[in-house]
Amino acid sequence: MKAFDSTQLYFNRAADLMDLSENIRRLLLTPKREIQVQVAIERDNGEIATLLGYRVQHDDSRGPMKGGLRYHPDVDLDEVRSLAALMTWKTSVVNIPYGGAKGGISVDPASLSPRELELITRKFVDGIHDLIGPDIDIPAPDMGTNDKVMAWFMNQYAKYHGFNPACVTGKPVELHGLPGREEATGRGVGILTFKLLSRMGRKPIDTRIAIQGFGNVGSHASKFLDEAEYKILAVSDVSGAYYRKEGLDIPAMLRYANEHNGALAGYTEAERISNEQLLELDVDLLIPAALGGVLTKENADRIKAQIIIEAANAPTNFDADDILHERGVTILPDILANAGGVTGSYFEWVQNRQRYQWGLSRVRQELDHVLSEAFERVWQLSAERKVSLRTAAYILGIGRVGRATVLGGIT
Repeated sequence: MKAFDSTQLYFNRAADLMDLSENIRRLLLTPKREIQVQVAIERDNGEIATLLGYRVQHDDSRGPMKGGLRYHPDVDLDEVRSLAALMTWKTSVVNIPYGGAKGGISVDPASLSPRELELITRKFVDGIHDLIGPDIDIPAPDMGTNDKVMAWFMNQYAKYHGFNPACVTGKPVELHGLPGREEATGRGVGILTFKLLSRMGRKPIDTRIAIQGFGNVGSHASKFLDEAEYKILAVSDVSGAYYRKEGLDIPAMLRYANEHNGALAGYTEAERISNEQLLELDVDLLIPAALGGVLTKENADRIKAQIIIEAANAPTNFDADDILHERGVTILPDILANAGGVTGSYFEWVQNRQRYQWGLSRVRQELDHVLSEAFERVWQLSAERKVSLRTAAYILGIGRVGRATVLGGIT
C-alpha cells in the first residue's frame, strides 16, 4: 500500500464518523500545489548529478504551510504527498496557525561531500523560492537534513528576497534559531509519554521501554525518559539495536554517540540485536522513532508491547493498526506524538517575526503547555466518542481544518 493511500484510509475512518460528504473529503484531501524541480549539480569528481526535488503544499486554510525537508534515497512524490497531509492534521491537532507541507530530494546525503550537500540545497531553493516564504510555506529539518542545511537554505532565499529568518525554521541558534528546537520533537515524545502513562495509571519505574531510533528524536526522547526514571531496555540506530535486560545506561550511550559522530557502532556495554528483534521485545512501551512503515500486518501479531508511541511519521501501516487495535494495544498517533517538532518550529517562527530571542526555559514551558492541551483534548474526545486515540486525533484535526476552510470561503 502506498503511503498516501494509508493516510487517506485513516482520514476516511474519521470522516465516516463525522458524516463528511464526498465533496468535502475530496476538497480536504487534495493538495493545494505539488512542485517537482530538477536539482542538477557538478559533483566533486566532475560528473553531473541530476536529482529530483519535491515540495507538496497541502493546505493553507489555517495559516502558512509548514513541513520538513527530507534528503533520503526513498523520497518520492507519493511519500511527500502523504507527509504533507499528515502535517496538515498535525498542526491542527496541536492548534497552531499553520497548514501542512513537506519537501524532499531523492538522494543519500551520506554519499555527498559537504560541498555537494550545500550545492543541492541551494539549487533546490533556486527552483522553489517564489513558492515559499514566511507567509506562504516554511520548511524545516527532517530526515537527512539539519540546522546547517537550514542555514544554507535561509542564505540562498535571502539572495532573492532579502533578509528574513522566518522563511525557514530549525536554524542554528547563532542564525536566529530557537534554543531547544533541536530537542523539541524528542522532548515532546517524552512529555506525551508521561501524560499517557499517567492517564493509564502506570508508574515510570515499572515501565519497560524499547525505542527504535537513536537519532535526533530517539536520543532526546531517551534522555527525557531516562531522567524521569523510566526503564529503557533497548535503543537502535543504523548500526543495529542494543539491548540490556536490566536497563541501558542512557547517559553513557549519549556520550558514546557524541564521541563517535552520532553513531552507536562499536558500543559494547549491551547485547547486539536486530532492529526487527527490538520491535518484538517483551516490553510495556514501544516507541518507533526512525523510519515509517515498520509495523506491518506481517509483524503486528508479534508485537508484545501494549502501548505504542509513534515518534516517527507513519510507522504503523493501516492493516497493522487494525490488528493492534483489536488486541487492545493503545497507540498514541504520530500526528500528536511527534508534534513537538512543528510546535518548536512555530515558536521559532514567532520569535523571528517578533525579532525577539526566546530563552530555553520559556520554550520548554510553552511546549509543555501546547502539547498537554492537545493531549487532553484528544484523550477526552476518544473517551466521548469511544474511538481510538488515532481516530480522535483525526476527528479533531479534520474538524478544525474543515471549519477554517468553510469559514474562509471556497470561492
